[in-house]
Amino acid sequence: MQNLEPILIFITVAEMGSFTRAADSLGIQKGRASTAVRKLEEVVGVRLLHRTTRSVQLTEDGRVFHARARDLLADVDDLHSMFAGDRVALRGRLRVDLPTEVARTTIVPALPDFMATHPELELEVSSTDRQVDLVQEGFDCVLRLGPIGDETLIAHPLGLLRMANAASPAYLARYGVPRSLGDLQRQEHRTIHFGTTMGARPYGWEYPDGDSYATLQLPGALHVNSAQTYEAAALAGLGLIQAPLIGIGRYLESGTLVEILPDFRRRSLAVSLVVAHRRNLSRRVRAFMKWIEDVLTPYLE
Repeated sequence: MQNLEPILIFITVAEMGSFTRAADSLGIQKGRASTAVRKLEEVVGVRLLHRTTRSVQLTEDGRVFHARARDLLADVDDLHSMFAGDRVALRGRLRVDLPTEVARTTIVPALPDFMATHPELELEVSSTDRQVDLVQEGFDCVLRLGPIGDETLIAHPLGLLRMANAASPAYLARYGVPRSLGDLQRQEHRTIHFGTTMGARPYGWEYPDGDSYATLQLPGALHVNSAQTYEAAALAGLGLIQAPLIGIGRYLESGTLVEILPDFRRRSLAVSLVVAHRRNLSRRVRAFMKWIEDVLTPYLE
């Protein structure tokens, strides 16, 4: 096959489960994507995709072909960049996902230097506090806080984010400043519950307990699923929070939030850069991962 474009189109359609999304991601017409995959199936002599009005799925033959095709494109990309070093400018589109608060406070403010260094690179940044699907949503790389539940993903650990317990001065004036875990219940403190899934059972107030950690269930009328809303609720005096210092450090410095129980901070939060495949790391992905690691290093344990 002299032209690798049909293979790239097939891989994108298969991984995004949609001709429309794949065409949008590649910047081509949907009809072109459909034609390319149909002709590819004619060349290899088997059906690679099951097509319905609602979804696109790999056939058994398609799964085998997909795995070999990914390896092929990875080898081609590595071959092209083997001797490029820094002489060849980074080009193309890079799609990444970042936690909202880390993006707002740390990554985006540092982006001008990265973009100036790589002016031909097109960067698409998604900011969300849910766990995106790298393959289905077409991300090259994501920054994850906390454990990586999907064993099929490749995680590159960066370090740990320090945490802090905090509340607003107005809240503490109303309920009192807790000096011990027992005070949290005696003074009838309330917490702001955070979770990416609304309606889920609150995780609880985490604290160190010997060599491990335990949780204390505290009441709270407010549940949020956004880091920014979590901080805004604390600033409004609606309850206690446990949050990374990378997000709330500026509020502690200004006094709009006050740290409490510094000896009972929850466990530090693991930070990882996550990709879907170990071998298919383009130069632009590797460059971005190295840059973001440098940006975050001062904030990590």
